[in-house]
Amino acid sequence: MSSSSRSLWGGLRVAVLALLWGSTFLWIELALRGLSPLQVTFVRCVLGALVLTVACYATGRRMPRGVTVWRHIVVAAFFCNALPFALFSLGQQTADSGLAGVLNATTPLWSIALGLALGSVDGLRPARMAGLLLGFAGTIVILAPWQSAGATGWGALAILGAAASYAIAFTYMGRTLVGKGTPTISLSAAQLVAASGLTAVAMPIGGLESIDPGPVVLIAAVVLSVFCTAITFHLTYRIINDEGATNAAVVGYLLPVVSVLLGAVVLGENLSARVVLGMAVVLMGVGMTRRSGATAAAAAAAAAPAGEGAVEGTSAAAGEPTAEKPASEDVVAGS
Repeated sequence: MSSSSRSLWGGLRVAVLALLWGSTFLWIELALRGLSPLQVTFVRCVLGALVLTVACYATGRRMPRGVTVWRHIVVAAFFCNALPFALFSLGQQTADSGLAGVLNATTPLWSIALGLALGSVDGLRPARMAGLLLGFAGTIVILAPWQSAGATGWGALAILGAAASYAIAFTYMGRTLVGKGTPTISLSAAQLVAASGLTAVAMPIGGLESIDPGPVVLIAAVVLSVFCTAITFHLTYRIINDEGATNAAVVGYLLPVVSVLLGAVVLGENLSARVVLGMAVVLMGVGMTRRSGATAAAAAAAAAPAGEGAVEGTSAAAGEPTAEKPASEDVVAGS
């Protein structure tokens, strides 16, 4: 395949991922019309796990084995799937889908803040520090705490909690799961299986309410589970593996734009000028942190001997890419 063809194919995959991931908030909004937040979370985890498990065994792989790896998978499933999925569904009871996508874009900022707190980031260049502060300033503009009810009250805070949970998950996964030789399809499937179990345990708390599964609700739940959870969960790993985390991070810029456009066109949501301004400031801040980090990474790669710093990993037995550890500044916002 020629370089131009690979570039076109790579761009198409990024566009598809941005569309699928950005539409997550639209499908959550529609599913909530007949299901409770915990029911949406449970269906999303179970159907997503089913799709990835079938794909795992159909391609000749198997689920991870060993108590230690499964212990790490359960922790990752809680912070990367069960908790944020539930928080997004809870938050969108009062927050619009477009706003949810915008607040979700703060995940890279939380990742850097967490790295500073844990000492995994020794220090920030002035540009990255300015980007971090600018991004959180944009978040404050969106939330508008100086107003009586803020942007959307507790719903927006729940979505911010989901973004922070993703940051914790990515940091934990980078230290315990990725780059250990396990195929990405196996890790993805196992993680959603564990998330299904965690959500099932919580169902008696708020998941046994009566449901109204109309056609729109059922379609939304299936699309959310299969396309916006299972497929995007694995497709992100593949893009990171094939093209690097920096290229995959482009999705972080497109995701809130897609969510805002779909919310406005499909659901008729209105965003105030303040929220639009806050979104622009958040994305500018995220862009400053990523651009500076990518420049530093490129300089380090240029100085390293040939063969050091390869992004992709492959399972020798099956040729399946393995999950590699992305740089914290290149983490793609989850949803």
